[in-house]
Amino acid sequence: MSHLFAPFPLRSVTLRNRIGVSPMCMYSAVEGVTNDWHLVHLGARAAGGAGLVIAEATAVLPEGRITPGCAGLWSDAQAEALARINRFLKAQGAVPGVQLAHAGRKASAAVPWEGGAHLPNAAGGWDTVAPSAVAFGDSLPKVPAALDEAGIARVQEAFVAAAQRALAAGCEWLELHSAHGYLSHQFLSPLSNRRSDRYGGGFENRIRFLVETARAVRRAWPDRLPLTARLSCTDWTDGGWTLDESVELARKLKGEGVDLIDCSSGGNVPTAKIPVGAGYQVPLAERVRREAGIATAAVGLITEPMQADQIVRNGQADVVLLAREFLRDPNWPLRAARALHVKPPPVPPPQYGRAWG
Repeated sequence: MSHLFAPFPLRSVTLRNRIGVSPMCMYSAVEGVTNDWHLVHLGARAAGGAGLVIAEATAVLPEGRITPGCAGLWSDAQAEALARINRFLKAQGAVPGVQLAHAGRKASAAVPWEGGAHLPNAAGGWDTVAPSAVAFGDSLPKVPAALDEAGIARVQEAFVAAAQRALAAGCEWLELHSAHGYLSHQFLSPLSNRRSDRYGGGFENRIRFLVETARAVRRAWPDRLPLTARLSCTDWTDGGWTLDESVELARKLKGEGVDLIDCSSGGNVPTAKIPVGAGYQVPLAERVRREAGIATAAVGLITEPMQADQIVRNGQADVVLLAREFLRDPNWPLRAARALHVKPPPVPPPQYGRAWG
């Protein structure tokens, strides 16, 4: 029996399998509006059998975009464009989700194929904000303005407004991005948070931004739908955010109505030494799941069907999220079902039936 292809219920939503499309920035939106590229990119993975499709890091404010090409949900036009995509995803049997984000000090960057460095304001960039006036460094040298409490409240209100637009657009799975060195992660880590007020210093203060944001979003997001959060479970750097802290934060987020933790790592400092290898982040998901008593998603160099099935079968995570492997093969779930001898096999779209008969 394949555990990877067992349905996964969460609140009123049931994934047809435990395979999800991890949020992947396409850097192809115009003024935050998604387009045909996103429809084809996400739609192909839904048609290929994914149970969950999470749209890329979607900025809640214009200045929260990583690049000028990033998607947004600060306007109704952006929600209407996303709704078109979500209708197609649902028609293919996938649950449509979106990851809400603010890039903080890592915003105002060029798209990766143009170098990915900070853009000067005169060349299409903008001023950045963060918990503290500390630059990321390397090719992202802009010194951000430290948010005051009014600025923090404005960002949190933007997350709530974006969640409401996501609901109107037909999203059924919401993820708060608190990983990879973006704004919420910047609050969590002592490496980027040097504040001395109630949003900085000790653990309880550093988690306050995310906990408050999750609480506010949960009030606006229907009880029937899952609310999740992506954490960088460790900074992989001495003096940074730790796995122990991630476990404790996961417990607190569960108390605020968060249903699942998407367990990633790193991204907050350019000097981190990350032990990249096959499934290298799976132990993070396993420990958070076991010690915080909350569902988790595993992500990071999960490529083979048996590997993914083992993760679920052994209780290391409830869901596996694939990124690069889905770029290589949009039909990965159909291929995995064959490799795992799933009976009855998932049914491909009828247009593709001859290829999978």
